[in-house]
Amino acid sequence: MEPRESWAALAAGGIAGVSVDLILFPLDTVKTRLQSPQGFRKAGGFRGIYAGVPSTAIGSFPNAAAFFITYENVKSMLHHGSTSYLTPATHMVAASLGEVVACLIRVPSEVVKQRAQVSPPSSTLRILSHILYHEDLWSWKQGHVVDSWQSAVCGAFAGGFAAAVTTPLDVAKTRIMLAKAGSSNASGNVLAALGGIWRTQGLSGLFAGVVPRMAAISLGGFIFLGTYEKTRQLLL
Repeated sequence: MEPRESWAALAAGGIAGVSVDLILFPLDTVKTRLQSPQGFRKAGGFRGIYAGVPSTAIGSFPNAAAFFITYENVKSMLHHGSTSYLTPATHMVAASLGEVVACLIRVPSEVVKQRAQVSPPSSTLRILSHILYHEDLWSWKQGHVVDSWQSAVCGAFAGGFAAAVTTPLDVAKTRIMLAKAGSSNASGNVLAALGGIWRTQGLSGLFAGVVPRMAAISLGGFIFLGTYEKTRQLLL
């Protein structure tokens, strides 16, 4: 991967990440409060929906930039000598490693953001979206890589589907991040958190916040991939 392409991926990814996180922050706040163990109203309801936005603004650019710079470089390395039928696997591996690197930045800012979201007075889409990017039916039909707006639409559909399927894990993550020191969820055991939610709230608890989560990630996928591709094209 050429240095110019690396810089373009870094800048475009950062701009795309900031755009998505700031535009859709209110939906993320509503989702977090719906998943909070104290309930939507006690967690703040619709008040102060931009609580926690500073941590998101600070962590968003490096988080998205880290994802894309890792994704593009790993994909470039794996493409050498690989056959076309292995392309989806290449994208999966590249996106997975990108997420691992991005999580090192995302998790600390996410903890701060979510705690601020449920106490206003006191801040996983992408993999499937990126797998679909080159392998989408649109790309196959056209005989070339999808345009930026088409990539955005693919991101929206992929993101919405992924959001619905992974909502229970997101609920568990929220409970763990909001847990007080010494509580059962503070240990970070995802299976224990899921079991506790199932016993106390059932299926509705596991899928708390699914509607705003799907809306946010669908719109996020549209903005994220569309902005990334358009910015990258302008920089190259």
